[in-house]
Amino acid sequence: MTRIVITGLGAITPIGNDVNTFWTQLTAGVSGAGPLTAADADDFPTRIACEVKDFDPTASIGRKLARRIARSTQLALVAAQQAMADANLVLDDHNAAQVGVVLNTGAGGMSEASADVHVLLERGPRAVSPFHIPRLMANAPACIVSIETGAKGPILASTLDGASGSYALLEAYHFLQRGEAQAMLAGGSESLITPLLLDAFARAEPLSSRNDDPAAACRPFDATRDGTVCGEGAAVMVLETEEHARQRDARIYAEVLGGQLTGDAHHISEPEPNGDGAARATRGALQSTGLAPTDVDVIFAHGTGHPLNDVIETKVIETVFGEHAHRLAITATKSMVGHTLGAAGAISALAAALTLDCGLIPPTINYTTPDPECDLDYVPNVARQHPCRVAMVNAFGFGGQNVALLLGRYQGADTPDRS
Repeated sequence: MTRIVITGLGAITPIGNDVNTFWTQLTAGVSGAGPLTAADADDFPTRIACEVKDFDPTASIGRKLARRIARSTQLALVAAQQAMADANLVLDDHNAAQVGVVLNTGAGGMSEASADVHVLLERGPRAVSPFHIPRLMANAPACIVSIETGAKGPILASTLDGASGSYALLEAYHFLQRGEAQAMLAGGSESLITPLLLDAFARAEPLSSRNDDPAAACRPFDATRDGTVCGEGAAVMVLETEEHARQRDARIYAEVLGGQLTGDAHHISEPEPNGDGAARATRGALQSTGLAPTDVDVIFAHGTGHPLNDVIETKVIETVFGEHAHRLAITATKSMVGHTLGAAGAISALAAALTLDCGLIPPTINYTTPDPECDLDYVPNVARQHPCRVAMVNAFGFGGQNVALLLGRYQGADTPDRS
């Protein structure tokens, strides 16, 4: 079977607008949460969010293009440019048709759609931008990345809510396995921090109301958790066949081993109480890669800080991994970047690739009070140096879509063993 490797990383997040800053802050346990600045939320019960800070897209993509595309697309495009630069992947007439894009989102340009409704109502139909539809459509990030980079291979966008980012990597893996491309840009992006969408989200899933202490608000697996914190961001990676990467003498961070997507067939926003769908995704991912539960060293959890979801995810891990569940390291990046929805799984996968590369597991911050129903090792508060061979990334979305993705530390024939 063709081996698929990760050779480039790009990230725009609430704790850093490049990969090095993001990783430094993540492993230091820095929270990206703060008082909401993108909108007036004085009358809202939740007035905090994990916003991307000091982001100037014009520096990378120019003022004209930045004005025409949604913020979620801006984030995706800049992250994709970073990933290509990191991978030293240059497209030309000879290779463009062999490079594709899978870039997913939860809701596309819904923030811009919300703003344009006000324009229509207040200023009339002639004031509505002709770029409204291109900004709104969920495939805009993938298509704009294709257009601006010149990638002419398979272009795909899917929406799986919080599972979107992880599934992008799995779908890119499949394209490469089928020989439909030699390299893929894959990841997720999201920016939905507007009053309408914050209010709607709060009605569908608990948001933390720790407005006076934003940095401590997102507390996955902690007994005092009271909900998640909305976030925004993007993470994009370059995936290649091993042969293509080695021909280019590319630097390899990690290997994509495979994964599984399942459905709950249960409820539009609530998880299946017994976690059967998530458990089937986890088992299916292991079976598809030929790995045993004991082969996995670390799980990058979905870990939203939702009072019920964290319990269900814990029980799924205990059900599938048995006694090994208590030997696993489990970490929740959302404790620092919030729930970035369509970008969440991609951000966690990018962090997993770095963990496999350097042997440092980011912490789950704000873990102060153990919950008897969440009794695993959540790498509380302080990063842990620990060589890892296999990492699992969990991502679950509204509608009952569950993705379990497996990444491995890359070990080539001429790669020194670092265990």
